Amino acid sequence: MKIVVLSDTHMPYRSKALPSRLVQELKDSDLILHAGDWTDWFVYERLAEFAPVQGIAGNNDGIDIVDRLGYQRIVEARGKRIGMVHGHGWRGSTENIALNTFKGEPLDCVIYGHSHIPVIKRVGELLVLNPGSPTDKRGEDEYSFIVLTLEAGRLEAQLVLYPDKH
Repeated sequence: MKIVVLSDTHMPYRSKALPSRLVQELKDSDLILHAGDWTDWFVYERLAEFAPVQGIAGNNDGIDIVDRLGYQRIVEARGKRIGMVHGHGWRGSTENIALNTFKGEPLDCVIYGHSHIPVIKRVGELLVLNPGSPTDKRGEDEYSFIVLTLEAGRLEAQLVLYPDKH
């Protein structure tokens, strides 16, 4: 199973269209997970043309997106439980906010966004991911998203970096 993980698209402000490097991976994806800051519902509709989409709202999303998606959720994919939250808040680092959101939940993976800084790491058995942003690299050298594969009951994450968002 191929899952494309992204966050912080900030469209149409940061880009009018999905970057070609992202579209390339979306074409054969089985599931798309978006960790907030869509800023416009058309992003959901565009992603849904490729595969089923699950996501949550971020701090830059309007009430329409918040009402549809909420600020956190747990997605199940072939028996794996994936917690999703944007990670914005006032106390602690973005990553700690994300981890504390799901404290006590039996999860295989936590996905967060907000910082635009890509992260792939394990905290014990928990896979912790931040895909960065495919359209707004901020202080990063390149734009990014993650391809998460689920094979033989194991989740593996690969960071995809690219210099041009067109």
